[in-house]
Amino acid sequence: MSARGLLRAIDQVSYWSGKVFAWLIVALTLVVCVEVFKRYILNAPTAWIFDLNNMLYGTLFMMTGAYTLAQGGHVRADFVYGRLRPRTQAALDLALYFLFFIPGILALIYAGYDYAALSWRIGEHTSVTAEGPPIYHFKSVIPIAGALVMLQGLAEIVRCVICLRTGAWPERPRDVEEIDVVEEQLARSEYVDEESRRAAVESAHAIEEAARQRGEVERKLGAP
Repeated sequence: MSARGLLRAIDQVSYWSGKVFAWLIVALTLVVCVEVFKRYILNAPTAWIFDLNNMLYGTLFMMTGAYTLAQGGHVRADFVYGRLRPRTQAALDLALYFLFFIPGILALIYAGYDYAALSWRIGEHTSVTAEGPPIYHFKSVIPIAGALVMLQGLAEIVRCVICLRTGAWPERPRDVEEIDVVEEQLARSEYVDEESRRAAVESAHAIEEAARQRGEVERKLGAP
């Protein structure tokens, strides 16, 4: 398999794992709505619901880490990084991956495995009530999420090597983005030709204007 083929394969694993676990936000919303109904309408609150919410949100947060890395969405000092040439960016990224990323994620996987294994051995449950939900499956998310992030990190290292050789970043898997984010990225980019940047910004403005006009029409139709 070529380096670019390996990149695409790993990117797809991260992409679909993020897409699948993103549906947990729907489950979390339903749980919260049911609990609000039980608490304020039926006056029958669930003692361990806060722990369940934490498990759902924690799983969502952890299991979408590889997806976020594949999309280049993690926080960075972009006001400096974005002004660097691609080869300089790749060299900086490569050094940081070896200095901090790999040791940190390996430590997360190692510690998370021990943490989850102990929880499975003792059949750990939440401690709020005697009938609280099990927690060992949630703790298993830690090493699994770490392994997915490590896999994507290896893809990012390959991506850096390709950029150092070619002077251009390999393409990332595309997904929907907020219009203002796309517009800001294009406006700040020094490596997109002026015509393409102008066309993209004009397209974003046209979409915003169409959405604004549609909103005004809906408000007028809904007005008494």
